[in-house]
Amino acid sequence: MNRYNLSKSTKTALFFLSLLPLQWGLMWWFNLHPDDLELYYSPFFEAISTLQLYSLAWLPFSIGDVFYLFLVIWLAVLIYRFIKFKRNRLNRFISFLGFCALFYTLFNVFWGFNYYRRPLNQQLQLSSDYSTEALVEFTCELIEVANASHLSIVENDTSAVNFNFSKSEMQNLVFEAYQEPSNFPNKLNYPTENIKSSLLSLPLSYAGFSGYLNPFTKEAQFNSLMPQYKWPTTMAHEVSHQLGFAKENEANFIAALVCINSKHKYLRYAGLTFALKYSLNDIYKRDPELFKVMLADVNEGIIKNYKTSRQFWEKYRGPSEVIMKQIYGNFLKANNQPKGIETYSYVTALLVNYHNTYQLF
Repeated sequence: MNRYNLSKSTKTALFFLSLLPLQWGLMWWFNLHPDDLELYYSPFFEAISTLQLYSLAWLPFSIGDVFYLFLVIWLAVLIYRFIKFKRNRLNRFISFLGFCALFYTLFNVFWGFNYYRRPLNQQLQLSSDYSTEALVEFTCELIEVANASHLSIVENDTSAVNFNFSKSEMQNLVFEAYQEPSNFPNKLNYPTENIKSSLLSLPLSYAGFSGYLNPFTKEAQFNSLMPQYKWPTTMAHEVSHQLGFAKENEANFIAALVCINSKHKYLRYAGLTFALKYSLNDIYKRDPELFKVMLADVNEGIIKNYKTSRQFWEKYRGPSEVIMKQIYGNFLKANNQPKGIETYSYVTALLVNYHNTYQLF
């Protein structure tokens, strides 16, 4: 095959494939020099994200969901045609690889390079380590505050908190929470509310995901089938992705921070119990007997909220969740998160050390 036999689409595909080494080089450089990423990429990301947020915020449904639906259908048709028709298979295969390269390029330009930002603990000048003693002290205080938050909503400590909000009401509350001043060193500038209930909530449930960010449209989607108790922290988590915090552990920490800092008692309760679950899980890993003692101090109503959430996910648990979590874990490992999904446990380190430095509550 010589260059005169290449179709226009094949040449275009080869061009996009030729951009891959440049991107890999940028990733390598940004990984070694995160300050350069903040200097050159972050201002571009903020500008393009603001434009995307405003341009799609008015739509009541997620364009990102529709995009992925069409993408799945297109891939199915492409595979069918590739199997059925033998003519020009090489050109079609190269064109497909070119599309994947373009998809990958747009992903990195619009969002993916954020995986190489300086770690949040370094931005906040916090240690990435903490002692069991510090963890226990933090958790004891957190239990006391969470119990008080719980009793500010319900009449007795055995009642679960019921979240009776519409989707739009909760979305607006999370947006307002991001406008609250906090001890975070850089203002979390969220210019306009762009959070949407996913059209793919059922598939997300079977896959074990509470929400996702579409990196191409910057829409934050949440799984509206899960208990409302989980809506605030999930929405806040996805908004942090919209703001460029790509790593899952950091997004979870910011979700807890934003909700705990909220003036709205339901959001504050959701944030406190979200943080408490991480802390208690960490104590269980270190000392199961101590975990039992500390869990006994948690209001029964809080435990009931935890149980409702757990029962929801158990209802949808199956092979699809295992497969999707494996795929996503490998995706994280390929994007500067070497421990994959396991990096979620690092949230506790951020919570403990942030509280000791800035007072989380």
